[in-house]
Amino acid sequence: MTGSRIVALGHYQPPKVLTNDDLSRLVDTDDEWIRSRVGIRTRHIAEDETLVDLAEQAAQKALASSGLAPDGIDLVAVATCTAVDRSPSTAASVAARLGIPSPAAYDINTACSGFSYALATADHALRAGAATRALVIGAERMSDTIDWTDRSTCVIFGDGAGAAIVERVPDGGQPGIGPVVWGSEPDKGDAVVISGWEPRISQQGQTVFRWATTKLAPIAREACERAGVAPSELAGFVAHQANLRIIDAIAAKLGAPQAVIARDVVVSGNTSAASIPLALSKLVERGELASGAPVLLFGFGGGLAYAGQVVRCP
Repeated sequence: MTGSRIVALGHYQPPKVLTNDDLSRLVDTDDEWIRSRVGIRTRHIAEDETLVDLAEQAAQKALASSGLAPDGIDLVAVATCTAVDRSPSTAASVAARLGIPSPAAYDINTACSGFSYALATADHALRAGAATRALVIGAERMSDTIDWTDRSTCVIFGDGAGAAIVERVPDGGQPGIGPVVWGSEPDKGDAVVISGWEPRISQQGQTVFRWATTKLAPIAREACERAGVAPSELAGFVAHQANLRIIDAIAAKLGAPQAVIARDVVVSGNTSAASIPLALSKLVERGELASGAPVLLFGFGGGLAYAGQVVRCP
């Protein structure tokens, strides 16, 4: 059995930035109230750009960084919970835009843990020999689901996309993606809901906060154990960018004081399935994580589903 590795990353956010002061003119809130509860200062909001546009832009950057031509990709997976069109899938639409010939293409929806799920399924396909090189994208247009009169949700979410090029490692090579630890608590699935033909997001904030801060750190440590990497050896920790208080609470319990902690939520808000690749791509682009460094990716949220794996930076 062989493995796979991430060889390139890319990310994209729409140009419009919505500040906390901007939101204070829409609902009864202010900068201090938002920052004290979720740690967010700004978020990016798509105007004319579609979900496919966001995903395509991130994918283009990942492809450019890899130096690969589109015909070098034979699997495209997009993690999203905000696709409007049922068919064709977002993955198929992105593949068509990029000129990728006859790839396996599919969307996956586990909400905020989606990128880790998509990365795991791509890794499994590469390990099994069903593909040789994959484009894995997390993309969300969360603004489509927001009730701008509800201050409990409209202050949290933003739009964006992140992408990774993943390739099969030759037999005998060192895998760069560790075993996934994944699961869910479906009996609590109604804690985060996007429902209806004109979808609006709602969540039980305290339920999600308690679950995330009390249940998830042991699962994150299990992902490290399965990869044979101690938390103390991690160079980085990129959790779903749900809420700054949640990120810091899990990081404190993880036991990785030397790790760079992704806190992109402060400037990007919660971008659901896009948040992990978006934050990881930025850290690598800024040189905060070295090539080959072990990083724990850990997604969690709607479902309530979770997934995590240790990866090596490209």
